[in-house]
Amino acid sequence: MIQKNKGFRSIYRRGGLYLVGLIVLFIGIGILTTIKPAYRISSETISNLTNDIDSSTFLYLLGMENRVFTEAYPEDKRMPSLTSTLLQVATSVKPNDPRSLLGNELPGFSEFDSRILIAGEGTDYTNLPIESSPPLEDVLKDREAVVEDTEDKEQQEQQSEKNEKDEDRKESPTTGDRDVVYIYNTHNRESFLPHLPGVTDPNQANHKEVNITKVSDRLAESLENNGIGTSVDKSDISNILNEKGWSYGQSYDASREVAEEVLASNKDIQYVFDLHRDALPREKTTKKINGKNYARIMFVVGLEHANHEKNLKVASELHHLVEEKYPGLSRGIITKAGARVNGVYNQDLTENALLVEFGGVGNNLDELYRSADAVADVFSEFYWDAEKVDASSEGE
Repeated sequence: MIQKNKGFRSIYRRGGLYLVGLIVLFIGIGILTTIKPAYRISSETISNLTNDIDSSTFLYLLGMENRVFTEAYPEDKRMPSLTSTLLQVATSVKPNDPRSLLGNELPGFSEFDSRILIAGEGTDYTNLPIESSPPLEDVLKDREAVVEDTEDKEQQEQQSEKNEKDEDRKESPTTGDRDVVYIYNTHNRESFLPHLPGVTDPNQANHKEVNITKVSDRLAESLENNGIGTSVDKSDISNILNEKGWSYGQSYDASREVAEEVLASNKDIQYVFDLHRDALPREKTTKKINGKNYARIMFVVGLEHANHEKNLKVASELHHLVEEKYPGLSRGIITKAGARVNGVYNQDLTENALLVEFGGVGNNLDELYRSADAVADVFSEFYWDAEKVDASSEGE
């Protein structure tokens, strides 16, 4: 008898909860549909409120109306807590994730608010990319830089291989005089500590010549060696910021103007790469492959634009291809969205736009060049395979 009473009590409690929920739902719908448009909550606002809620919560709610959805409910998930969900919507704080609270309170802690879509070897939330945000005056400072003469046996071998490829390319496909890849650098003065004598602070690792643009040049050269026409933007974004009186945080606004102009004038461009370097130490950004050190790469995709699924598709394919040919080179793919990050990174300009972190502040140019050659090698196979598929489709 007691068990039966408990069962009835449980049913009444759940029934009452559902009834209250329905009443609140209908009242909410009534308010949203009757108030003036100027005061209505936009879809963007709703998206921001619900963005961080676990997707299983919505699946559970759908299952309450249609039992078919319960079959897809994860076995390791419990019924969502109503109080936790309401707290999350109201405050953006997740009770089971301290990052959601600390990220708002501790300077720099929001760096860990990124999401790992695909984790490469050793990648977790303790070693996500760190983006330096120095004052613009520090970025523009003149510093001494040293680039050693590395014309060693390895480079001679590389040059020999290049000459052989040049001979082979007479029979290989080429884009001719069309530049189909465009490379630019939003943080163009990001440099590397091994080449900056006396500099130890990652935020001070900036130089007007010895910087990430050298990696862009090497990547372009390697792509050209594989028959893929590539252009590298030489705009000094840091100087543009200074001329406009903008802060370093507006770098993507400045590089967007440059990229838009190039894309508008060259309709042949199919892929756009924005190259950066991480601020993590070299032990996190270096991988030994076949006895040689490589600067590891990571793909970053912003979610706050309509193209992001297509950008993610390209990043995923390239990540897997890199890992297949150069195991451990890719640190994976992270996505970014929210109030404390850019969230777009100019990737809305084309569905084939990517931001790629090349190495870290502790890597040297030799390691970075090896990685640039590796990425060019993988991307070239990816590009020409896609071209073959497109050609066969047109033939049909």
